[in-house]
Amino acid sequence: MAGDHAALPAHSLRPDRMPGHWLLARLGKRVLRPGGLAMTGRILADLAIGVDDHVVELAPGLGVTAQRIVARAPRSYTGIERDPDAVRWIASRLPAEPWISVRSGSAEDTGLADAAATVVIGEAMLSMQPPAHKLRIMTEAYRLLRPGGRYAIHELLVTPDDISPAVKQEIDDALSAVIHVGARPLTEREWRAAMTEAGFTVCKIGYAPMHLLRPARLVADEGLGGALRFLRRLMRDTEARRRVIAMGRAFHRYRRHIRAVSIIACKEPQAAISAKRGGSR
Repeated sequence: MAGDHAALPAHSLRPDRMPGHWLLARLGKRVLRPGGLAMTGRILADLAIGVDDHVVELAPGLGVTAQRIVARAPRSYTGIERDPDAVRWIASRLPAEPWISVRSGSAEDTGLADAAATVVIGEAMLSMQPPAHKLRIMTEAYRLLRPGGRYAIHELLVTPDDISPAVKQEIDDALSAVIHVGARPLTEREWRAAMTEAGFTVCKIGYAPMHLLRPARLVADEGLGGALRFLRRLMRDTEARRRVIAMGRAFHRYRRHIRAVSIIACKEPQAAISAKRGGSR
């Protein structure tokens, strides 16, 4: 366990200072996506990644999705991760193959070539970005994709679309306070609008409950052994337990307004874009 802690991102921070997702990772939680492993599985099935695909994953975190993508043997896989500790963690858990790479970089400016990918995926990272950064990341995904490419996200959803601004701000503030990272999830209408502004066409959308810390989800995502390990570590760490309880209470308090959402968006072929423009004259 100590060796794992030393390799994890933010390992040097005290539990009361850690971003919530890295605190959960320190306790042994490896699936840190709001809709769980099941939603990630549906996203990968919808993307239908095959041997001709060039996949770019933005902010792969602990590499859980990366391992599943690599198992599908695409033409190439590139992970872009801001945290150097996370880069080392993921790289050590993926096969040492020339078509697999994980590098330090920003999701807003990956440094990769135009049209380098046929698939771009990013999970549980846009919800923590302010609006301008969300748009820059989506625009970077658009730039990276070839015409006809697919972009998938897995994020927090605020419901309903007509939620009052005051309640939405209350949710942002409450989540930010417990996870120690700015939380700015969007409504479905806002997610769709952001995708459209970045140039994408929304092709498919899915939903799941936000049950990240509920016992049934822990077992589904981590397995029974992993869930029990997580609970044992939680019981031994008073400060971490306080933080996790606070997170759980916030998720429960706003359970009617917080869900998980997946969106598959498409970069239309140039011929389709030209036809649309011609028809709008």
